[in-house]
Amino acid sequence: MLRIYSVALGLCLLSGCASLPEFYAPPPQRQPVERELLVIDQPLLDMGNPTVERYFVSDIDRGPQMASWRWTGRHPMVRIPLKSTENFRYLMEFAVADSTFKDTGPLTITYKVNGHVLDRVRYDTSGRRTYEKPVPATLLNPMSDNILSAELDKTWRSPTDGHELGIILIRFGLAQ
Repeated sequence: MLRIYSVALGLCLLSGCASLPEFYAPPPQRQPVERELLVIDQPLLDMGNPTVERYFVSDIDRGPQMASWRWTGRHPMVRIPLKSTENFRYLMEFAVADSTFKDTGPLTITYKVNGHVLDRVRYDTSGRRTYEKPVPATLLNPMSDNILSAELDKTWRSPTDGHELGIILIRFGLAQ
């Protein structure tokens, strides 16, 4: 009987001989990082600025740096980070090229702020233009990127490579 107890005690002792898992300290706890809003000094983008391309969303040629103008497609769009929303005017300086206008004819541009139509203007001649209109503060988002866009009703298409050309963009954004 003593022998059975000895064997049972030995089995109990052997069954408890498992190696413990390695101990790891918990990872350091960090506070969530809030995305810093990279507000630009002047929310009016000059196409000659070497850093302007970081604000392009779509349909603006990323041509040679330091070019004072850029061709657009049908839907040029930029993002403008703002801290406040008071007293801004939508401003776009551009040109309707003679060479494209002779084929396309009059051009209508719809100006939008964060997807909301601000205005629609028809241009019956080619040449340099400035569009400027106050933006209601309710259309802008404080402490956030704001999307400005211009939708052209038509573009000129190259017969050789099919490339679309809209307008020649010089400055685009918000002015105070």
